[in-house]
Amino acid sequence: MPPLATALFDYDLPPHLVAQFPAARRDAARLLVVHRATRTLEHRTFSDLGDYLRAGDVLFRNNAAVLPARLLARRPTGGSVECLLLRPLDNDLSWRCLVRPGRKLLPGATFADPNGAFSAEIVGREPDGSARVRFATASGESIAAIANRIGDVPLPPYIERPPAPAPERAAQRAADLERYQTVYADPKKQFAVAAPTAGLHFTPELLARLPALSVATAEITLHVGLGTFQPIATTHIEDHAIHCEVYEIPAATQQLVFSKKIGRHIAVGTTTVRALEDFLAHHQQPLPDGVAGAREAAIYIRPPWSFRGVDALITNFHQPRSTLLCLVAAFLAPQTTEGIAWIREIYREAIAREYRFFSYGDAMLIV
Repeated sequence: MPPLATALFDYDLPPHLVAQFPAARRDAARLLVVHRATRTLEHRTFSDLGDYLRAGDVLFRNNAAVLPARLLARRPTGGSVECLLLRPLDNDLSWRCLVRPGRKLLPGATFADPNGAFSAEIVGREPDGSARVRFATASGESIAAIANRIGDVPLPPYIERPPAPAPERAAQRAADLERYQTVYADPKKQFAVAAPTAGLHFTPELLARLPALSVATAEITLHVGLGTFQPIATTHIEDHAIHCEVYEIPAATQQLVFSKKIGRHIAVGTTTVRALEDFLAHHQQPLPDGVAGAREAAIYIRPPWSFRGVDALITNFHQPRSTLLCLVAAFLAPQTTEGIAWIREIYREAIAREYRFFSYGDAMLIV
């Protein structure tokens, strides 16, 4: 098969359709339902999701929690520093981070919280531009605990809000701390730098209705990384270097993945698809003795693709020229490239009907 041009996954999006704030209520987001068998669309609301679930279905969902990982600090000279926590290294005071301004923060450079909550030193740089940072805290707290207290939510770069007075900024921070997090996020798994956004639409009330429908849920954890926002810059999608993300699939979820007694595997989000497909590419049965399956997913799902463990998908609308758009196109028409033209058609329809796009936007259900 000839290589696929990245331009096939491009589209024009009016800026006003990029959602800057979430819907007033999580499940009030719109839901575009895509029926693959009949190639038809329905326009619903996310609260209607139960109408499309069947007894025996399992919703596989990513329970990773977002850390308020954006820390603002000062250099000894008074210059400002923005430090984004990416992942802990050998202990909870040593982290891989993105720091700005990067060119001025070489190994040996220091910075600190203006109010004395922490100090930090750059101890090394990585080829990808990230830094190894060693922290010290006056209170003896972990840096994650301090981030939860004073850090900002690392909202995606396409959320651009105008400057606001301090009280309004504080209210926005509080709202983002709640809404840029799924209601089922596990606080013990708080290392994601981006939310698994398809799950943002679920409410406790919607989840409480699932048992009456004989629909179960199953947990996986994939720590969403910054690579999820990296556009494909190569001429052909095959030449793009896919990002890696660490995931874990508990033993109970593995049993469901391989069970013949359940209905459809419905993936909540592309991160869940990546974890399930990567796991099934390396395992033909559950791991022995209840061992959790943990790996670093470097899987690149693009047309044509044969899916092993996903029958339906809940997802948001994705950025142009993104690997996530490639994944959705592959899922629309598995084992072929026909989903490429179809995803362009679907997105044209969504734009014409003014669906809201990206992290805080509306959702799709592909069945």
